[in-house]
This record gives sequence, structure tokens and C-alpha cells, in this order.
Amino acid sequence: MKKSCLTLSALLLPFVLLAEAKPTPNIVFVLFDDMGYGQPPSYRADSPFKTPNIDRLAKQGMRFTDAHSAAANCTPTRYGVLTGRYPCRIGQYGVLKTYSPPIIPKARLTVASFLKAQGYHTACIGKWHLGMNWVDGKQDEEDELPIGARMTDGPNALGFDYFYGFTHARNIGTIIEQDRVVTKVKGIENQPLMIKQALKYLDERSGEDQPFFLYFPMCPPHSPIVPAEKFVGKSGMEGKEGKYGDWVYQGDHMLGAIMDALKRNGQDRDTLLIATGDNGAARRPYPPLREAKSSIYEGGHREPFVAHWPGKIKPGTVNHGIICLNDFFATCADILEVDLPANAAEDSVSLLPALLGKADAPSREAIINQASEGLAIRQGPWKYIVFRNGMRELYKLQEDISETKNVAGVNAEVVDRLEKLMQSYFDRGRSTPGAAQEKEFDLPFGKKSRKKQNKKNKE
Repeated sequence: MKKSCLTLSALLLPFVLLAEAKPTPNIVFVLFDDMGYGQPPSYRADSPFKTPNIDRLAKQGMRFTDAHSAAANCTPTRYGVLTGRYPCRIGQYGVLKTYSPPIIPKARLTVASFLKAQGYHTACIGKWHLGMNWVDGKQDEEDELPIGARMTDGPNALGFDYFYGFTHARNIGTIIEQDRVVTKVKGIENQPLMIKQALKYLDERSGEDQPFFLYFPMCPPHSPIVPAEKFVGKSGMEGKEGKYGDWVYQGDHMLGAIMDALKRNGQDRDTLLIATGDNGAARRPYPPLREAKSSIYEGGHREPFVAHWPGKIKPGTVNHGIICLNDFFATCADILEVDLPANAAEDSVSLLPALLGKADAPSREAIINQASEGLAIRQGPWKYIVFRNGMRELYKLQEDISETKNVAGVNAEVVDRLEKLMQSYFDRGRSTPGAAQEKEFDLPFGKKSRKKQNKKNKE
């Protein structure tokens, strides 16, 4: 009797293991820098730019039309992507410099450290812009980092097994590998180095059974605008915009190289690939959205966002739900069927149901966006803006996507509801269901009296 039970257990073991196995797709997150919502032709038919690979990815996967970065500039958005938290929670509104200390504590769970704990090999190749501690002396911002200079508390301390990149765009010539400066290059040489290393990484991982996470934050189309010689003239644009168009095209070409490498290696069959941008285009508004990078208006933080996952995401689909780049963290956890701790990804909502076509949008209550000039909260068609100077504005984006008519004065109930909701997100330390967390930073903008504000709105 004992022998037959053992035999039965042995026969059932493969099925038990199969049932317990969790999905572990490779994950690649490509982040353009200063990519405007209307730049890819898949988002604006009359766009003068060429982005054949973003457009190819949109045809192969899902295109989101109402995706937003957490902030209208570089550093805060990257904080949101990696931590799943609104950067206003730590008061981070500006961007960091070469010698700025890190803004993510080592104790804070990031999407990289989370995936690493789930058995992933993790790599960041490209622009970091979240701060580092330089061990070899504190220089002023005008001094250049010498080859061999060492830092701590960078990407490796936050969950990335491998890092190859640079601190930020203004220091594009200094190349760091792991924790040391390894070479100095001309700006025009930087991005070819980055994509070469990314492709090398993908090729190396193709021989491994271990799943991987590649975070590829590129420089284009952020300044300096330094397209490599092979891309000069490829955009077909002329005049002042020609060089910029070539830079956009080079960034898109790098995305295409990653797509081709995944397919060549057979990795694309089980890889979730996301391509998006960190904020709006610099000084280049694209109608109908109002303004551009650094603005709290839609042109500052509405982004192209495309996702591809063969067998999971239906090709050529479009999703009009409101999403945030912060949602990447919760999406990874949902894919792996792992519950996140209460003190992680407090402002992240899983996109998995939307990606699988089971929902129009994540089950989020609202979304917060920020810029140096103010904060905005979006819920359904309504967008409520609180400016640093105390002014308030309300727009109904469903009817006024260009944000031309402030309707705060005639929608006092909406204003009151959204203001209270925003305050509750700060007071609870989170905007998602779960245990309240300690408030690190309060709403930074002073309030005018409602009486004075209503009077101003009606003028």
C-alpha cells in the first residue's frame, strides 16, 4: 500500500510543480527622454517625425492614449517608475545634478530589487539621474569626474545586478560601469555605446534560463542633440528641426534594435516590452495638448505608451484608460502573482487586466501629476490643478483637451471633492488601498480662502 502511494505521488509530482509554477516573463522597459505625446505618427497622423519602431510596436501590441508620467521633468518621473510612488511624497520637484546624493534610500523596495528577489537578473543601461554618492572626494559641479572615480548607493544598491550608463544628460560624456567611471567619450558617442551594451546584454542572457529585467533609459530626444553620423539626414526633416528629427529617429532606431535582438534570440516570445517617455517634449508643444515639458498642463506629462507581449496582448489594440508610469511596479507584481508589502509601490496600480484585454483601465481612483509650478489630480474627465502661487484651475478634458476653459468657478462641488481627495492621498501616505503609511512631505502649496478663489474664478 505504501509503495503504491509513493508511485502515485511520483506520477503526480510534475503536475503539482506545473500548477505551482508562476509566470516569469522577461521584462524590458525602454524610456525615451523628453518624447512628446504627438511625436510618433501612431499618435498623431500628421507628425513630421519618423518613429517606425514605436509605430511597429503599436501595431504588434497595445497603444495607450491617456498615459501619464508622474512628473513633467526627468528625475521625479524616474523616481516614480522605479518606486511606484509619487515623487511629491518626498518633495522632489526639480532634477538632480552630477554630485547630487541619491533620493531613493537603500531600504526602499524598487521594481529592480523586487524582481531580483523573485529570481530575475536585472540591468540598467543608460541615464540614471537619481543621485549617487561619490567616494573619491566632493568636487563642485564644474569639475569632471575622472576615470576611476568610484561611487556608492547608485543602481547596484537599489536592485540592479548590472549598471552601465551616465549620471544625466549634461554629463553624457562620462561613462560609468557598475560603481566606477570607466571611460570618457564625446557626446555623439554615448548612445551608440549604450545600445551596443544593451544588445550585448540581451545576447548574453539568451543563453541563460534565468528571466531578466532590462531598464533602458535613453537620452534622445533630450539635449544635447547629437545624432550619430549614420543618422544624420535620416529623419527627412530640414532646417533647424532636421538635427532634432534625426535625434528622435536615432532613439527610435535603438528601440528597433532591441526589438530585433529579442526576436533574433527567441526572447520576444516570452517578453513584456514597454516603450514610453518620461515627460513632454522640451519647448515643443504639439496640439491639441497645451504646452510642453515642465508644464502641469497635458503637454508636460501625457506620454506615448506602447506595450508588446506575444500571446498575451492582442495586436493592434488601443486602450483609452488613464494610466501612470508608476503603474509599472504593481504590474510586475501582478504578473508574478506576488503581493507587495504595504510600504512599497503605494501609488502603483496593475495594468495587467488592461494589457490582457480584461479591463479598459486600471482600477485606480485618480492620478496625480506634478510640475515645479503645481500639482494636478485627474479623475475621469476632470483635471484639477493647484498652483504654487495658490491659484486653482479645473478642466473637463473630455470636452476641452486643450485646457482652454477654466471651469472651477461653476463646479465648486467637483473642486471640493478633488481637493479633499488629493489631501487624503498625502495624509494616508498612499493613493491605493492598503494600510496607511507615514506622511513624509505635505502638500507644498499654500491655500487661498475658498471665498477669494471662487471670486477669482468668476472674474
